[in-house]
Amino acid sequence: MSLIENFKISIFFVAVLLAPNNLPSHAHAAEPVDPPHCAAPTYRQFDFWAGDWDVFDVGSPIQVAHAKVDVILDGCVLREDYQGTDGHKGQSFTIYDTARNVWHQTWVTNRGELLQIEGKLDAGEMILSGEDHTKHTLVRGWWKPVNGEVHETAATSRDNGKTWNPWFDLVFRPTTIAMSATPVADDKKIIAALDTHYQLAVKENDAATMDRVLPDGFILVTGSGKTYSKADLLAEARGGRVHYERQDDTNQTVRIWDDTAVITALLTEKGIDNGKPFDKTVWFSDTYLRTSEGWHYVFGQSSSPVFKASHR
Repeated sequence: MSLIENFKISIFFVAVLLAPNNLPSHAHAAEPVDPPHCAAPTYRQFDFWAGDWDVFDVGSPIQVAHAKVDVILDGCVLREDYQGTDGHKGQSFTIYDTARNVWHQTWVTNRGELLQIEGKLDAGEMILSGEDHTKHTLVRGWWKPVNGEVHETAATSRDNGKTWNPWFDLVFRPTTIAMSATPVADDKKIIAALDTHYQLAVKENDAATMDRVLPDGFILVTGSGKTYSKADLLAEARGGRVHYERQDDTNQTVRIWDDTAVITALLTEKGIDNGKPFDKTVWFSDTYLRTSEGWHYVFGQSSSPVFKASHR
């Protein structure tokens, strides 16, 4: 037999040995696939919150935040990325703890805040409760889907749950168009409404709304030259020293230059300050800056009183 014939025979036997049917059976067996860890229907109870949202105070046309809620880690966790128009940013991570049969959420922010709340779905509404150790209050939140939106409400208690006070009331609406693409006429309406919304919060001593509207670096300068920071204004609202009978503006004018806007108006204030009545009218000008998160109220300036029926 020639060398060429021997070589052909060798090639034939190698081909037979390597044919698929002659390979060990385990080479064809599919690797076992572990079942998903979070496939049970219970893990999907909070999925109604997942989405790309524009966030508003209930009853207000002014957007207060943008929030994106994603289902991550193979469907086991809901991650919320919250970007407030006032610079307040936070993320929450929510998971169903099957060992204890509860939903758990941890919330952290760019202001060093930490909140951990837990609870269950009740009649289609997610209810989570916990303790704010910084403020020494109990906290309870409700999330409910309503016609393609999500309504989130929160309340706090300082007497171990005997009574509850409103904290915030928000509605999450599906994101439509970028705020930076809004026409100038719409921007003017947004700024005017935002300013009116803020003046109402001042009148009601609503520190929570003021906190959301004002960025951390906000400054107010009065006609006397006195300056107030955001912390000063929040402390005054929470202290309740001033009680307003009137706090409203007229003659609003909004002017916009690219990403900067100034609103001027005539503000009338009437009420009691530390037991003393006051009644005055001042001109003010408020400056807003447009950011990727919307318009921010960054600076306020008021004139000396124009008309005064009584003195502080």
